[in-house]
Amino acid sequence: MRTPLLTAAAAALAIGIIPVACDSDDVTQPTTQVVFANASVTPALVKNVMSGVTVYSLLSSEDVLQGSPNYVFGGSADGAGLLKNADGTFTLVVNNEDNFAVSRITFDATFKPTKGEYLFTSDAAKYRLCSATLATPQEHGFGPTFLTAGESGVESQIYALDPKGTTNNARALIALGHWSAEQALPLPKQAYPGKTVILIGDDDSGAAGSQVALYVGTSVGDLDNGKLYVLARANNTVRERDMIAGQTYDVVFKEIPNAQTLTGAQINTTANALSGVVFGRVEDLDYRKGGTGREIYFAVTGQNNTGVNADYSRSKYGRLYRLTLDAADPLKGTLEVVLDGDDRAGPAGQLQNPDNVMVTTNYVYIEEDPNEYGDETHDSLLWQYNIQTKQMARVFEIDHRRGQPDFGKFNTATLTYTPLATSPLGSWENSGLIDISDAVGISGTFLVGIQAHAWHAARFKGADGGTLRTNEDQGSQLLVLTGLPR
Repeated sequence: MRTPLLTAAAAALAIGIIPVACDSDDVTQPTTQVVFANASVTPALVKNVMSGVTVYSLLSSEDVLQGSPNYVFGGSADGAGLLKNADGTFTLVVNNEDNFAVSRITFDATFKPTKGEYLFTSDAAKYRLCSATLATPQEHGFGPTFLTAGESGVESQIYALDPKGTTNNARALIALGHWSAEQALPLPKQAYPGKTVILIGDDDSGAAGSQVALYVGTSVGDLDNGKLYVLARANNTVRERDMIAGQTYDVVFKEIPNAQTLTGAQINTTANALSGVVFGRVEDLDYRKGGTGREIYFAVTGQNNTGVNADYSRSKYGRLYRLTLDAADPLKGTLEVVLDGDDRAGPAGQLQNPDNVMVTTNYVYIEEDPNEYGDETHDSLLWQYNIQTKQMARVFEIDHRRGQPDFGKFNTATLTYTPLATSPLGSWENSGLIDISDAVGISGTFLVGIQAHAWHAARFKGADGGTLRTNEDQGSQLLVLTGLPR
Protein backbone atom coordinates (compact mmCIF):
# COMPACT_ATOMS: atom_id res chain seq x y z
CA MET A 1 0.00 0.00 0.00
CA ARG A 2 1.34 3.44 -0.89
CA THR A 3 2.24 5.59 2.11
CA PRO A 4 0.21 8.82 2.18
CA LEU A 5 2.38 11.80 1.22
CA LEU A 6 1.95 13.61 4.53
CA THR A 7 2.94 10.54 6.49
CA ALA A 8 5.93 9.91 4.25
CA ALA A 9 7.13 13.49 4.65
CA ALA A 10 6.82 13.31 8.42
CA ALA A 11 8.76 10.04 8.51
CA ALA A 12 11.45 11.54 6.32
CA LEU A 13 11.83 14.51 8.66
CA ALA A 14 12.20 12.18 11.60
CA ILE A 15 15.26 10.47 10.11
CA GLY A 16 16.69 13.64 8.56
CA ILE A 17 16.33 12.71 4.90
CA ILE A 18 13.86 14.37 2.56
CA PRO A 19 13.22 12.89 -0.88
CA VAL A 20 13.41 15.45 -3.66
CA ALA A 21 11.00 13.58 -5.90
CA CYS A 22 7.55 14.15 -4.33
CA ASP A 23 5.74 16.88 -6.21
CA SER A 24 2.36 17.39 -4.61
CA ASP A 25 1.78 21.02 -3.64
CA ASP A 26 -0.62 19.70 -0.99
CA VAL A 27 2.23 18.27 1.09
CA THR A 28 2.63 20.11 4.40
CA GLN A 29 6.04 21.74 4.17
CA PRO A 30 8.51 21.34 7.07
CA THR A 31 9.65 24.30 9.12
CA THR A 32 12.62 25.78 7.32
CA GLN A 33 15.50 28.16 7.99
CA VAL A 34 16.27 28.44 4.29
CA VAL A 35 16.72 31.99 3.03
CA PHE A 36 17.71 32.13 -0.62
CA ALA A 37 20.27 34.69 -1.72
CA ASN A 38 22.93 35.10 -4.39
CA ALA A 39 25.68 33.17 -2.62
CA SER A 40 28.06 33.03 -5.60
CA VAL A 41 30.39 35.73 -6.91
CA THR A 42 29.25 34.74 -10.41
CA PRO A 43 25.91 36.17 -11.56
CA ALA A 44 23.22 33.82 -12.80
CA LEU A 45 23.99 32.96 -16.42
CA VAL A 46 20.36 33.10 -17.57
CA LYS A 47 18.10 35.70 -19.14
CA ASN A 48 14.47 36.16 -20.24
CA VAL A 49 13.23 34.42 -17.11
CA MET A 50 9.56 33.36 -16.90
CA SER A 51 7.31 35.74 -15.00
CA GLY A 52 6.95 34.73 -11.35
CA VAL A 53 10.23 32.80 -11.28
CA THR A 54 13.19 34.12 -9.27
CA VAL A 55 16.74 32.94 -9.96
CA TYR A 56 19.57 32.81 -7.40
CA SER A 57 23.22 32.14 -8.20
CA LEU A 58 24.19 29.49 -5.67
CA LEU A 59 27.67 28.21 -6.55
CA SER A 60 30.15 28.45 -9.42
CA SER A 61 33.63 27.28 -10.31
CA GLU A 62 35.15 30.58 -9.25
CA ASP A 63 33.77 30.50 -5.70
CA VAL A 64 36.01 29.81 -2.71
CA LEU A 65 34.15 27.98 0.07
CA GLN A 66 35.10 28.84 3.63
CA GLY A 67 35.12 25.26 4.85
CA SER A 68 37.24 23.95 1.94
CA PRO A 69 39.24 26.78 0.32
CA ASN A 70 41.10 24.40 -2.01
CA TYR A 71 37.95 22.86 -3.47
CA VAL A 72 37.00 23.96 -7.00
CA PHE A 73 33.55 23.17 -8.32
CA GLY A 74 34.12 21.41 -11.63
CA GLY A 75 32.69 22.09 -15.05
CA SER A 76 29.60 20.68 -16.74
CA ALA A 77 27.33 20.40 -13.70
CA ASP A 78 24.75 17.72 -14.45
CA GLY A 79 22.71 15.05 -12.60
CA ALA A 80 22.21 15.77 -8.90
CA GLY A 81 20.44 14.71 -5.72
CA LEU A 82 19.84 16.49 -2.41
CA LEU A 83 19.52 15.17 1.15
CA LYS A 84 18.48 17.09 4.23
CA ASN A 85 20.57 16.09 7.25
CA ALA A 86 19.37 15.58 10.79
CA ASP A 87 21.17 18.74 11.96
CA GLY A 88 19.32 20.93 9.44
CA THR A 89 22.18 21.13 6.94
CA PHE A 90 22.02 19.73 3.41
CA THR A 91 24.20 17.43 1.31
CA LEU A 92 24.19 17.75 -2.47
CA VAL A 93 25.80 15.19 -4.77
CA VAL A 94 26.22 16.41 -8.35
CA ASN A 95 27.99 15.13 -11.45
CA ASN A 96 30.71 17.24 -13.01
CA GLU A 97 30.30 15.55 -16.37
CA ASP A 98 33.47 16.48 -18.25
CA ASN A 99 35.61 16.09 -15.12
CA PHE A 100 34.43 12.44 -14.93
CA ALA A 101 33.66 13.17 -11.29
CA VAL A 102 30.98 13.64 -8.62
CA SER A 103 31.07 16.57 -6.20
CA ARG A 104 29.67 16.45 -2.67
CA ILE A 105 28.72 19.88 -1.36
CA THR A 106 27.53 20.83 2.12
CA PHE A 107 25.02 23.65 2.67
CA ASP A 108 24.19 25.19 6.02
CA ALA A 109 20.62 25.43 7.31
CA THR A 110 20.03 28.62 5.30
CA PHE A 111 21.15 26.82 2.11
CA LYS A 112 24.45 28.63 1.76
CA PRO A 113 27.29 26.42 0.44
CA THR A 114 29.98 25.99 3.08
CA LYS A 115 32.31 23.26 1.84
CA GLY A 116 32.88 20.86 -1.03
CA GLU A 117 34.84 17.75 -1.94
CA TYR A 118 34.96 15.07 -4.63
CA LEU A 119 33.06 11.92 -3.72
CA PHE A 120 34.08 10.25 -6.99
CA THR A 121 37.16 11.25 -8.98
CA SER A 122 38.12 10.63 -12.59
CA ASP A 123 40.60 7.88 -11.66
CA ALA A 124 37.74 5.74 -10.32
CA ALA A 125 34.86 6.94 -12.50
CA LYS A 126 36.68 6.57 -15.86
CA TYR A 127 33.72 7.92 -17.86
CA ARG A 128 31.75 11.10 -18.44
CA LEU A 129 28.95 11.14 -15.89
CA CYS A 130 25.73 12.70 -17.13
CA SER A 131 22.27 12.46 -15.61
CA ALA A 132 21.74 10.74 -12.27
CA THR A 133 19.06 9.78 -9.77
CA LEU A 134 19.29 9.76 -5.99
CA ALA A 135 17.25 6.76 -4.82
CA THR A 136 15.83 7.09 -1.29
CA PRO A 137 13.94 4.68 0.97
CA GLN A 138 10.97 7.04 1.06
CA GLU A 139 10.61 7.33 -2.71
CA HIS A 140 12.15 4.15 -4.11
CA GLY A 141 12.26 1.72 -1.18
CA PHE A 142 16.08 1.57 -0.98
CA GLY A 143 19.08 3.82 -0.54
CA PRO A 144 20.09 6.53 -0.25
CA THR A 145 21.98 5.49 -3.37
CA PHE A 146 23.22 7.83 -6.10
CA LEU A 147 22.90 6.10 -9.47
CA THR A 148 25.12 7.80 -12.02
CA ALA A 149 25.62 6.68 -15.60
CA GLY A 150 28.85 6.54 -17.57
CA GLU A 151 28.74 7.87 -21.12
CA SER A 152 32.10 7.57 -22.83
CA GLY A 153 31.32 4.87 -25.37
CA VAL A 154 29.52 1.54 -25.48
CA GLU A 155 31.66 -0.07 -22.77
CA SER A 156 30.77 2.52 -20.13
CA GLN A 157 29.05 1.41 -16.93
CA ILE A 158 26.52 2.60 -14.37
CA TYR A 159 27.63 3.18 -10.78
CA ALA A 160 26.03 3.16 -7.36
CA LEU A 161 27.46 5.58 -4.77
CA ASP A 162 26.64 6.18 -1.13
CA PRO A 163 26.11 9.97 -0.90
CA LYS A 164 27.35 9.89 2.70
CA GLY A 165 30.15 7.38 2.02
CA THR A 166 33.89 7.58 1.57
CA THR A 167 35.64 8.87 -1.54
CA ASN A 168 35.76 6.56 -4.57
CA ASN A 169 33.79 3.86 -2.78
CA ALA A 170 31.41 3.23 -5.70
CA ARG A 171 30.58 -0.01 -7.41
CA ALA A 172 29.86 -0.71 -11.05
CA LEU A 173 26.44 -2.28 -11.56
CA ILE A 174 27.31 -5.20 -13.81
CA ALA A 175 23.71 -6.42 -14.06
CA LEU A 176 22.66 -3.14 -15.70
CA GLY A 177 25.00 -3.82 -18.61
CA HIS A 178 27.40 -1.71 -20.63
CA TRP A 179 25.91 1.28 -22.41
CA SER A 180 26.86 4.79 -23.44
CA ALA A 181 24.29 5.71 -20.82
CA GLU A 182 22.81 9.08 -20.00
CA GLN A 183 20.56 7.96 -17.16
CA ALA A 184 19.61 4.99 -14.98
CA LEU A 185 16.18 5.81 -13.53
CA PRO A 186 14.74 3.66 -10.71
CA LEU A 187 10.96 3.78 -10.64
CA PRO A 188 9.26 4.62 -7.33
CA LYS A 189 8.37 1.79 -4.99
CA GLN A 190 4.63 1.95 -5.73
CA ALA A 191 5.19 1.26 -9.45
CA TYR A 192 5.94 -2.45 -8.97
CA PRO A 193 5.90 -3.40 -5.27
CA GLY A 194 8.53 -5.94 -4.30
CA LYS A 195 10.72 -5.29 -7.35
CA THR A 196 13.42 -2.89 -8.49
CA VAL A 197 12.67 -1.53 -11.95
CA ILE A 198 15.24 0.74 -13.61
CA LEU A 199 14.99 2.39 -17.03
CA ILE A 200 18.22 3.18 -18.89
CA GLY A 201 18.71 5.80 -21.60
CA ASP A 202 21.39 4.75 -24.10
CA ASP A 203 22.90 7.87 -25.69
CA ASP A 204 24.65 6.11 -28.57
CA SER A 205 24.99 7.92 -31.89
CA GLY A 206 26.85 5.09 -33.65
CA ALA A 207 25.79 2.54 -36.23
CA ALA A 208 23.91 0.38 -33.69
CA GLY A 209 21.91 3.40 -32.59
CA SER A 210 20.41 4.26 -29.26
CA GLN A 211 18.00 2.16 -27.20
CA VAL A 212 15.80 2.29 -24.13
CA ALA A 213 16.73 -0.53 -21.75
CA LEU A 214 15.00 -1.92 -18.68
CA TYR A 215 16.41 -3.73 -15.65
CA VAL A 216 14.09 -5.71 -13.37
CA GLY A 217 15.49 -6.80 -10.01
CA THR A 218 14.09 -9.68 -8.01
CA SER A 219 13.46 -7.63 -4.85
CA VAL A 220 13.44 -4.05 -3.58
CA GLY A 221 16.98 -2.67 -3.83
CA ASP A 222 18.28 -5.59 -5.91
CA LEU A 223 20.86 -4.12 -8.29
CA ASP A 224 22.73 -7.35 -8.99
CA ASN A 225 20.48 -10.33 -9.68
CA GLY A 226 17.87 -9.09 -12.14
CA LYS A 227 17.45 -9.32 -15.89
CA LEU A 228 18.08 -6.76 -18.63
CA TYR A 229 15.71 -5.96 -21.51
CA VAL A 230 15.51 -3.69 -24.57
CA LEU A 231 12.47 -1.74 -25.80
CA ALA A 232 10.91 -3.00 -29.05
CA ARG A 233 7.74 -2.27 -31.00
CA ALA A 234 5.19 -5.09 -30.84
CA ASN A 235 5.42 -5.33 -34.64
CA ASN A 236 9.26 -5.25 -34.57
CA THR A 237 9.53 -1.98 -36.53
CA VAL A 238 12.85 -0.42 -35.54
CA ARG A 239 12.90 2.98 -37.30
CA GLU A 240 12.28 5.83 -34.88
CA ARG A 241 10.71 8.20 -37.41
CA ASP A 242 8.15 5.59 -38.42
CA MET A 243 6.43 6.70 -35.21
CA ILE A 244 4.55 9.98 -35.46
CA ALA A 245 2.94 12.39 -33.02
CA GLY A 246 -0.67 11.69 -32.15
CA GLN A 247 -0.35 7.91 -32.43
CA THR A 248 0.09 5.31 -29.67
CA TYR A 249 2.24 2.25 -30.25
CA ASP A 250 2.31 -1.07 -28.41
CA VAL A 251 5.76 -1.90 -27.07
CA VAL A 252 7.41 -4.78 -25.24
CA PHE A 253 10.73 -5.27 -23.52
CA LYS A 254 12.73 -8.22 -24.83
CA GLU A 255 15.31 -9.96 -22.65
CA ILE A 256 19.01 -9.61 -23.46
CA PRO A 257 20.22 -13.09 -22.44
CA ASN A 258 23.29 -13.37 -20.20
CA ALA A 259 23.65 -9.59 -20.18
CA GLN A 260 26.06 -9.66 -17.24
CA THR A 261 28.62 -11.52 -19.35
CA LEU A 262 28.36 -9.36 -22.48
CA THR A 263 30.46 -6.44 -23.60
CA GLY A 264 28.75 -3.25 -24.67
CA ALA A 265 29.39 -4.09 -28.31
CA GLN A 266 27.75 -7.49 -27.80
CA ILE A 267 24.77 -5.88 -26.07
CA ASN A 268 24.38 -3.54 -29.05
CA THR A 269 24.45 -6.48 -31.46
CA THR A 270 21.90 -8.36 -29.37
CA ALA A 271 19.62 -5.33 -29.05
CA ASN A 272 19.61 -4.91 -32.84
CA ALA A 273 18.94 -8.63 -33.34
CA LEU A 274 15.97 -8.34 -30.96
CA SER A 275 14.55 -5.49 -33.09
CA GLY A 276 15.12 -2.90 -30.40
CA VAL A 277 13.84 0.51 -31.51
CA VAL A 278 16.77 2.56 -32.86
CA PHE A 279 16.47 6.12 -31.56
CA GLY A 280 18.59 9.18 -32.30
CA ARG A 281 20.30 9.39 -28.88
CA VAL A 282 18.05 8.61 -25.93
CA GLU A 283 19.12 10.85 -23.10
CA ASP A 284 17.27 11.56 -19.88
CA LEU A 285 14.16 9.85 -18.48
CA ASP A 286 11.85 10.70 -15.58
CA TYR A 287 8.50 9.52 -14.23
CA ARG A 288 5.49 11.67 -13.48
CA LYS A 289 5.21 12.48 -9.79
CA GLY A 290 2.11 12.06 -7.67
CA GLY A 291 0.90 9.02 -9.62
CA THR A 292 1.66 5.37 -10.19
CA GLY A 293 5.27 5.90 -11.26
CA ARG A 294 4.52 4.02 -14.49
CA GLU A 295 4.08 7.13 -16.69
CA ILE A 296 7.58 7.89 -17.94
CA TYR A 297 8.82 10.66 -20.22
CA PHE A 298 12.13 10.55 -22.05
CA ALA A 299 14.05 12.85 -24.36
CA VAL A 300 15.71 11.88 -27.62
CA THR A 301 18.30 14.55 -28.38
CA GLY A 302 18.57 13.77 -32.05
CA GLN A 303 21.57 13.58 -34.37
CA ASN A 304 22.38 15.18 -37.68
CA ASN A 305 20.93 13.44 -40.72
CA THR A 306 24.35 12.56 -42.08
CA GLY A 307 26.64 9.56 -41.62
CA VAL A 308 24.86 6.70 -39.84
CA ASN A 309 21.66 8.78 -39.95
CA ALA A 310 21.93 9.65 -43.66
CA ASP A 311 18.64 7.83 -44.22
CA TYR A 312 17.05 10.21 -41.65
CA SER A 313 15.47 7.26 -39.82
CA ARG A 314 16.34 8.84 -36.47
CA SER A 315 15.29 12.21 -35.11
CA LYS A 316 17.48 15.20 -35.95
CA TYR A 317 16.12 17.98 -33.73
CA GLY A 318 14.86 15.76 -30.94
CA ARG A 319 11.68 14.37 -29.46
CA LEU A 320 9.85 13.91 -26.19
CA TYR A 321 8.21 10.50 -25.65
CA ARG A 322 5.70 9.17 -23.13
CA LEU A 323 6.10 5.53 -22.13
CA THR A 324 3.21 4.06 -20.15
CA LEU A 325 3.95 0.71 -18.54
CA ASP A 326 1.38 -1.99 -17.86
CA ALA A 327 0.16 -2.05 -14.24
CA ALA A 328 0.84 -5.78 -13.84
CA ASP A 329 3.87 -6.28 -16.09
CA PRO A 330 6.77 -3.85 -16.61
CA LEU A 331 7.66 -5.66 -19.85
CA LYS A 332 4.56 -4.34 -21.63
CA GLY A 333 3.35 -0.85 -22.40
CA THR A 334 2.56 1.83 -24.93
CA LEU A 335 4.73 4.54 -26.46
CA GLU A 336 3.66 7.95 -27.76
CA VAL A 337 5.52 10.80 -29.47
CA VAL A 338 4.55 13.82 -27.36
CA LEU A 339 6.73 16.45 -29.07
CA ASP A 340 8.49 16.15 -32.42
CA GLY A 341 11.23 18.68 -33.06
CA ASP A 342 11.59 17.54 -36.68
CA ASP A 343 8.14 18.93 -37.43
CA ARG A 344 9.49 22.49 -37.70
CA ALA A 345 6.01 23.89 -38.41
CA GLY A 346 4.47 22.06 -35.46
CA PRO A 347 4.08 22.89 -31.76
CA ALA A 348 7.68 21.82 -31.02
CA GLY A 349 9.14 23.58 -34.05
CA GLN A 350 11.50 25.68 -31.91
CA LEU A 351 12.72 22.70 -29.89
CA GLN A 352 16.47 22.44 -30.21
CA ASN A 353 17.82 19.04 -29.23
CA PRO A 354 16.29 18.21 -25.82
CA ASP A 355 18.65 16.56 -23.35
CA ASN A 356 17.59 16.38 -19.71
CA VAL A 357 13.99 16.11 -18.54
CA MET A 358 12.39 16.56 -15.12
CA VAL A 359 8.74 15.63 -14.60
CA THR A 360 6.50 16.98 -11.84
CA THR A 361 2.79 16.37 -11.30
CA ASN A 362 1.67 18.76 -14.02
CA TYR A 363 4.71 19.60 -16.14
CA VAL A 364 7.64 18.20 -18.06
CA TYR A 365 10.68 20.47 -17.88
CA ILE A 366 12.95 20.04 -20.92
CA GLU A 367 16.60 21.15 -21.04
CA GLU A 368 18.26 21.72 -24.39
CA ASP A 369 21.57 20.31 -25.61
CA PRO A 370 24.01 21.99 -28.03
CA ASN A 371 24.43 19.92 -31.18
CA GLU A 372 25.69 22.92 -33.17
CA TYR A 373 24.21 22.15 -36.58
CA GLY A 374 24.70 25.80 -37.46
CA ASP A 375 20.99 26.57 -37.81
CA GLU A 376 20.31 27.37 -34.13
CA THR A 377 17.83 30.18 -33.51
CA HIS A 378 18.46 30.69 -29.79
CA ASP A 379 20.75 29.81 -26.94
CA SER A 380 19.76 26.73 -24.97
CA LEU A 381 16.41 26.99 -23.24
CA LEU A 382 14.64 25.46 -20.29
CA TRP A 383 11.17 24.59 -21.59
CA GLN A 384 8.00 23.94 -19.61
CA TYR A 385 5.54 21.49 -21.20
CA ASN A 386 2.07 21.43 -19.63
CA ILE A 387 0.89 17.81 -19.58
CA GLN A 388 -2.80 18.74 -19.51
CA THR A 389 -2.94 21.61 -22.02
CA LYS A 390 0.00 20.41 -24.17
CA GLN A 391 1.31 23.99 -24.27
CA MET A 392 5.00 24.88 -24.20
CA ALA A 393 6.52 27.91 -22.46
CA ARG A 394 10.06 29.19 -21.99
CA VAL A 395 11.37 29.28 -18.41
CA PHE A 396 14.72 30.89 -19.27
CA GLU A 397 17.42 31.16 -21.90
CA ILE A 398 21.09 30.74 -21.09
CA ASP A 399 23.01 34.05 -21.04
CA HIS A 400 26.48 33.63 -22.56
CA ARG A 401 27.34 37.23 -21.62
CA ARG A 402 29.00 37.72 -24.99
CA GLY A 403 30.91 40.95 -25.37
CA GLN A 404 31.32 41.45 -21.63
CA PRO A 405 35.09 41.28 -20.99
CA ASP A 406 34.66 41.27 -17.21
CA PHE A 407 32.89 37.90 -17.27
CA GLY A 408 34.82 35.38 -15.19
CA LYS A 409 36.71 38.16 -13.38
CA PHE A 410 34.42 38.98 -10.48
CA ASN A 411 36.97 37.93 -7.88
CA THR A 412 40.11 39.52 -9.33
CA ALA A 413 41.57 40.32 -5.95
CA THR A 414 42.65 36.70 -5.60
CA LEU A 415 42.14 34.96 -8.94
CA THR A 416 43.22 35.42 -12.53
CA TYR A 417 41.11 34.15 -15.44
CA THR A 418 41.51 33.44 -19.10
CA PRO A 419 39.18 35.73 -21.07
CA LEU A 420 35.88 34.21 -22.17
CA ALA A 421 35.98 32.77 -25.68
CA THR A 422 33.31 33.60 -28.23
CA SER A 423 30.65 30.89 -28.05
CA PRO A 424 28.38 29.85 -30.93
CA LEU A 425 24.64 30.27 -30.59
CA GLY A 426 23.20 27.45 -28.52
CA SER A 427 26.58 25.99 -27.49
CA TRP A 428 26.03 25.96 -23.70
CA GLU A 429 23.68 23.69 -21.78
CA ASN A 430 21.40 23.81 -18.79
CA SER A 431 21.31 20.44 -17.11
CA GLY A 432 20.41 18.31 -14.10
CA LEU A 433 17.21 20.08 -13.01
CA ILE A 434 15.83 18.63 -9.76
CA ASP A 435 12.88 19.58 -7.56
CA ILE A 436 14.16 20.40 -4.06
CA SER A 437 10.88 21.80 -2.71
CA ASP A 438 10.27 19.15 -0.07
CA ALA A 439 13.86 19.19 1.14
CA VAL A 440 14.03 22.95 1.68
CA GLY A 441 10.41 23.34 2.76
CA ILE A 442 9.48 25.84 0.04
CA SER A 443 7.16 24.67 -2.74
CA GLY A 444 8.16 25.42 -6.31
CA THR A 445 11.91 25.35 -5.65
CA PHE A 446 14.32 23.76 -8.12
CA LEU A 447 18.08 23.44 -8.57
CA VAL A 448 19.70 23.49 -12.02
CA GLY A 449 23.21 23.42 -13.46
CA ILE A 450 24.65 25.66 -16.18
CA GLN A 451 27.34 24.14 -18.37
CA ALA A 452 29.23 27.20 -19.62
CA HIS A 453 31.38 25.32 -22.12
CA ALA A 454 33.33 28.37 -23.32
CA TRP A 455 34.30 29.48 -19.79
CA HIS A 456 37.85 28.34 -19.10
CA ALA A 457 40.33 29.24 -16.38
CA ALA A 458 43.67 27.96 -15.15
CA ARG A 459 42.22 27.61 -11.66
CA PHE A 460 39.55 25.22 -12.93
CA LYS A 461 42.06 22.80 -14.47
CA GLY A 462 41.96 19.27 -13.05
CA ALA A 463 39.47 20.30 -10.37
CA ASP A 464 38.65 16.76 -9.22
CA GLY A 465 42.26 16.00 -8.27
CA GLY A 466 42.40 12.80 -10.30
CA THR A 467 44.94 11.99 -12.99
CA LEU A 468 42.57 11.20 -15.85
CA ARG A 469 41.21 14.73 -16.48
CA THR A 470 44.09 16.97 -15.48
CA ASN A 471 43.59 19.32 -18.45
CA GLU A 472 39.83 19.75 -18.03
CA ASP A 473 39.31 23.47 -17.30
CA GLN A 474 35.64 24.33 -17.95
CA GLY A 475 33.59 26.27 -15.45
CA SER A 476 29.95 25.77 -14.49
CA GLN A 477 27.44 26.94 -11.92
CA LEU A 478 24.41 25.91 -9.87
CA LEU A 479 21.26 28.02 -9.70
CA VAL A 480 18.17 27.91 -7.52
CA LEU A 481 14.80 28.70 -9.11
CA THR A 482 11.84 29.65 -6.92
CA GLY A 483 8.24 30.13 -7.95
CA LEU A 484 8.40 27.49 -10.69
CA PRO A 485 5.10 25.56 -10.90
CA ARG A 486 5.03 21.88 -10.11
